[in-house]
Formats: sequence, C-alpha cells, structure tokens
Amino acid sequence: MSRLGDLFCEDGILEKKIEGFRFRPQQQEMAEAVSQTLEEGGVLVCEAGTGTGKSFAYLLPALLSERKVVISTGTKNLQDQLYKRDLPRIRELAGKGVKAALLKGRSNYLCINRMNGAGFDNRASVPVIADMLEQVRSWAGKTRHGDIAELSGIPEDAAVWPLVTSTADNCLGQECPDHGACHLVEARRAAQEADIVVVNHHLLCADFALKDEGFGELLPMADAFIVDEAHQLPDTANQFFGLSVSARQLQELTRDTQIAWRQAAMKKAEVVDACDTL
Repeated sequence: MSRLGDLFCEDGILEKKIEGFRFRPQQQEMAEAVSQTLEEGGVLVCEAGTGTGKSFAYLLPALLSERKVVISTGTKNLQDQLYKRDLPRIRELAGKGVKAALLKGRSNYLCINRMNGAGFDNRASVPVIADMLEQVRSWAGKTRHGDIAELSGIPEDAAVWPLVTSTADNCLGQECPDHGACHLVEARRAAQEADIVVVNHHLLCADFALKDEGFGELLPMADAFIVDEAHQLPDTANQFFGLSVSARQLQELTRDTQIAWRQAAMKKAEVVDACDTL
C-alpha cells in the first residue's frame, strides 16, 4: 500500500490518530488524484461535496510531495484555519519536517513607520480611533508577526487600520527607517524559505498581476499551486486585471502628503494649498 493509502485507508493512520476522523473513499480518491498531478504535472480540477475532507485530501499529498507548493484559499479566515489548525494536526502524521509559512497582503501587517507617524494624522484625534491606536501601540511591543488579525478586539474594518498599515502606494520600501524590523519583509522571507506557503486568492492574483506587468513578484516561485474554493477566484481576478481610480485613493494621497509635511515641519503653505485643492 502507498504512503497515502496508509494514511487514508480504513483503520489507517488518520483514523487511529485523529479523533472523529472516518474513512471516506472519496477523500482517498481525491488525495491520490492530487498526488498524481503533483508527481506528473498538469492540471487537476476537483469538485467534492461537503464532508469529503478536501483540506486533508490536498494537504497531505502536498506535504509528501517534496515540492514547493503554494496553497491559496478563498478568504483570510479559511487561510488562518488551514495554517493554524489543519496543517499542525497532520504535519507530524506525514512524518516529514516540512516548513510551512503563512503570507498575507501588506495591509494585513502592522507598519511600524506609519504607526509612529499616526499621531500627526488628524483622524487620530477622534477619541474612538485614539483609543484603538493605543491598543495597537501596546500590542506592537509584543507581537512577533505583526498580523493585525491577532488584535481580535478591533474590527477588521476599523478606521485605525489605514493609519498603521501600508499600501503599495505609501510603502517606503528599503528607504523606510524601520525596514529592518518590517513584519511584511519578515513574512515574505519566511515564505521564500518554506516548503508549503498558505496564501489567499487576493494575494495570489496580486502576484500574477505584478508578474504580468513585469514589476517583480509577491510570492516565491513554486512547483505547484493548489487553489481551494476555486469558484471564488474569477471575482477576485476581476479586481486585478483592470484599472480604476477612486475618490478614496485621492483622499488617502492628500492625507499622507499632509502627514509627511507636518512631520518635516515644512513652512511652505503651497503643499497644504495643493492638498486642499485636490
């Protein structure tokens, strides 16, 4: 029997080691199809009903494949579940010391430089935002990864996040005075070194768009991609392979310019007048 057969079969390793696990022939069939595709190359489109155990059916073949595999999920919540719950449960059972990494888009990581400058933003004077900013500053001294999902007490759409996270437009890159402590840089470095990298469709499409434009890449080179919840991919792809500009983006540009102007204590009023005009 193959290694996968030992794991998924009736009275197999998974059934013995994981409480509540039950043998499902459809799951084993899917796992073997994924394994074969990883081994031989090509494209596999696989649909399986609820309760089949799709996550295990592609995770274990990926762990056993000895290849660099990028796994993309439909949402950040599923991404966290996959990395923090499913992978740890089965990595030891695979019997391999596989390195795994979680990678999200830059707006999901604390930007130390923007946090330090947030006090110069007029929005920080709003009591509710000021209180959340203090929570962020307190957490910033403790976090290892800087993933804002760790601060579960602050809603994902809270107004404080644009003040303490960066975008591709306002990130200073290697010119940033806090570049050496950047959480995003560290997350990308870990992804480069990992065998399994767990991302989401948003980041996957952002990476494809960058490569398509010839401006580099966000994700490490991989031997294979596994796209979970693939039916959600077209809607996400539509956001990236087109051009758009919004009033919000222009407002963010003027705010960032005004913050930089205040930090530099510039005297020329033309900058402020130009921002007001815009």
